[in-house]
Amino acid sequence: MYQILTLNKIAQCGLDKFPADSYSVTDDVDAKADAVLVRSYKMHDMALPENLKAIARAGAGVNNIPIEKCSERGIVVFNTPGANANAVKELIIASLISCSRNVVAAANWTRTLEGTADEISKAAEKGKSMFVGHEISGKTLGVIGLGAIGAMVANAAHDLGMNVIGFDPFLSVYGALRLSRAVKVTEDIKKLCEEADYITLHVPYLEESKKTVDQVLQNVKDGVRILNFSRGELVDDAIMESALESGKVACYVTDFASPAVLKMKNTIVTPHLGASTEESEDNCAKMAAKQLIDYLENGNIVNSVN
Repeated sequence: MYQILTLNKIAQCGLDKFPADSYSVTDDVDAKADAVLVRSYKMHDMALPENLKAIARAGAGVNNIPIEKCSERGIVVFNTPGANANAVKELIIASLISCSRNVVAAANWTRTLEGTADEISKAAEKGKSMFVGHEISGKTLGVIGLGAIGAMVANAAHDLGMNVIGFDPFLSVYGALRLSRAVKVTEDIKKLCEEADYITLHVPYLEESKKTVDQVLQNVKDGVRILNFSRGELVDDAIMESALESGKVACYVTDFASPAVLKMKNTIVTPHLGASTEESEDNCAKMAAKQLIDYLENGNIVNSVN
């Protein structure tokens, strides 16, 4: 009997993948677990069960898992790349439009209106000029990182009439085949920065990728809008705040709240909503469960990050 430890609430459709006659699922951290199913729970200070063979992250990012410690102990760490890609793509497209049309600011302002229906209507008509925005059609989107999410965003943006330039020094043949032929791929990130009206980040948090984003902020053209749905730490808060104050960056949209970001002007901050859809959570849970079962029963390793 294999024992599966869950450290977050996992979609039931994923847990249902474990056959009841050979698996037991528990949330008792003291259990002698063979495998762990986790979402965002921070495992770095956790005492890993002695019998632990594998950890499956129901999502793409694994910065909450002690990868090095797991590798030393021979514990396989899985993630579920692509399972939440559509959810993140849809939120990014919504954010592209929101930051272009001042949707959030306009909606908040409208809620401050008081009076009769006729008075509110007149005030709304008079005040809407404060929120005149831009259409994204015909504008240029720079996509940094063309993995599962980046490629989907690039294709969707092209379908909405945008010119799309992509940058990814590690772009695979399979990754390239996912892209619309209308998406331009460049090896010159400076050229992307000089041309893009919008830039969206889709890279992991590594020292090299952090340097790349710092380079982006130094080379963007005036009035660019930047979207970060990858990792909050990718963007240097001091550099971004300065760019927003000067108008170099017209708007910063991020899915990662922090004390510094919440004080910045011209920002839209969401509470890590990227993969927060019922469909995404179901997809990730089912994929993670299948990977654990295949490894525990057959020794097969798919989507290991170590």
